[in-house]
This record gives sequence, C-alpha cells and structure tokens, in this order.
Amino acid sequence: MLAPLLLVLLSLTLLTPVTFAAGATEKSAPAAKSLVRKAPKAAPDLPTPTQANVAYGTHERHVLDFWRANSSSPTPLVFFIHGGGWTGGDKNRVTQVQAYLAAGMSVVSINYRMVPQAQAAGVKPPVQWPLHDAARALQFVRSRAREWNIDKARIGASGGSAGACSSLWLAFHDDLAQPGSADPIARESTRLWCAAVNGAQTTLDPRQMKDWTPNSRYGGHAFGFTGDKAKNLSQFDEFLANRDQILPWIAEYSPYALVSPDDPPVYLFYAAPPALGQDQKDPTHTSNFGVKLEEKLREHRVPCELVYPGASDVKHPQIHDYLITTLKAPAAEKTGTAKTRKTK
Repeated sequence: MLAPLLLVLLSLTLLTPVTFAAGATEKSAPAAKSLVRKAPKAAPDLPTPTQANVAYGTHERHVLDFWRANSSSPTPLVFFIHGGGWTGGDKNRVTQVQAYLAAGMSVVSINYRMVPQAQAAGVKPPVQWPLHDAARALQFVRSRAREWNIDKARIGASGGSAGACSSLWLAFHDDLAQPGSADPIARESTRLWCAAVNGAQTTLDPRQMKDWTPNSRYGGHAFGFTGDKAKNLSQFDEFLANRDQILPWIAEYSPYALVSPDDPPVYLFYAAPPALGQDQKDPTHTSNFGVKLEEKLREHRVPCELVYPGASDVKHPQIHDYLITTLKAPAAEKTGTAKTRKTK
C-alpha cells in the first residue's frame, strides 16, 4: 500500500496550468486577484532561467520563463503548463529542467490568466482564458525561435492536472494560426510535435465523467458553474444538469471531443490503476480518464502511451523519458505526425 500512496503524493506535486486568451476581452478587475491562490514555492532544484518573466501579452500573468540549452543547432523545446485547476499555481512548478537541458532541449514554463479572473471579467466560458493564453504563449515562443535557437517543429507540451488538460487541448485542437494577420505572433502555428502529461482530465463533458467515474466532481468551474445552495446542487450537479445547454462549449474546449487522425502522439501518466465505472479515491486525476482517451486515440490510429502502476507495455517510465526520446527522434522514426492546420 505504501508504493501507491507515494505515487499519488508524487503525482499531486506535479499538478499545474498557464496563459493569454487570444480574442478575449481584457477586463480583469483588480478584485479578481484575490480569487487566485498564492503561488507555490519553486522546485528546489530549479536552475536560474536564461530569461525570466518574459512578457508574451499585456496582463501581469502573461509571462514565461525560458531556459536555453547549449547547442549550435536549433533545439527541441519542452513547453510546460502548470496545474492548479486553472485557479492557482505558477510557472515555477516546472520539473526536470536540468534533465532536458542536459539532453540538449530548451524549456519554457508559462503563467496564464485564471478562471476566477475570467469570471470576474464576465468571460464565457471562463476556461477560454487559460486555454487561449497557452496557445498565445506557444505562438510567442515560436516567434522567438531564431533568437532563442529553437526548432519550431519539435515542441512538446507538458503539465499536470489542469496543465495536462491544457496541453491535450493544444495537441488536439485545430491550428489557431491566422496566416493573414497583421500580428506576426498570431501568424505562428499552435501545433505540437507531441504532448506528455500527468493526471490529465481528458474530457470536460460531465456526462462522460460520470459514466467513467461515478463520483466525479471536477470541471464545472471551467464553464462558470458555482453550484446552487438553494436547490442543494453542487458545482458538478449544476454542471451536469446544464450539460445540454453548453454542448458547443464542450465541443470546443474538451480535449476528448477534439481528437482526430492527424493529432500528434501523447503520453499519459497516472498515479493509480484504472477502475472504470467505479468510484475513485481521486476522481479528478483518475486513470479512467486515460483509458477512455487511449481507446479513442486508438480508433483514430493516434499513438498513445498510457502509464500507471501495473500497466503493460510501458516503454517510458517517466514523462521526461518520453519527451527526450520523442522530441529528439529522427523525423522518420517519430511515432506520429506533427499536426498541420486542419479544418472540421
């Protein structure tokens, strides 16, 4: 019993998400700051960034840190999105930076606007701010590729919990590039080479969550639900009761809904084995999410490596193992194809 408990504790320390909502109205009120939890302390072994708090937008949360690998040729990049339920967290929770740098890979870790800030500004659904901020930050990084010695194609997203969900959203979403834009950053692609994540919520559809894990309770806040005490409805109950009214939002912001055959390969790490249809000790980060996403990816022939205690056919025990192998693999050996602009 001790080993699974240690894995759960390790998983929870990695949970993190990040920032710039392209096209969203910027109304962040000062009062919204009080709704965001205090950022956690940085990882103890985190090296000093090559560049810190680089602004990729106009909001105070539109900043990122960059660690440059020592290389004479353009390097792959790990694009880290911290977790925290889109309500807290900070870019200093990035992990394995030293390992990536030693492997000749650069690293970016971003901050982004939170759901409470979006709610205070009247943004609907509020989850569009953290997700579109992540996309904008990725475009900004690509716009600095020559200056920062980055290989634009070989970018892999990573993060935990909400940061994992954001990473998968980027991996599966249509390219948000605007080729005809007067803004050179907006012309950059949001496509990924791969994504490798920890404790990911792979769907934001409450009916799917309930079917997969009966005691699900996460996700309503992403769409602005807060619960109704007068009706004795929890946040999730309200979320589920109003599902049919927000189907267009689910179709746009739920990673599972966006899967298609041209998606890049993904790696999913969870701290406990799955038990579909059964209550879970941690329903927010259950590997049930991973099992169901893997099934859908297999239908579309998109490579997926699902890792949890007792999983079979594990090729890469840890996220950084997968990212180093996949981002540095010769193009002909890559397990999957980098997603190009697609339309549905």
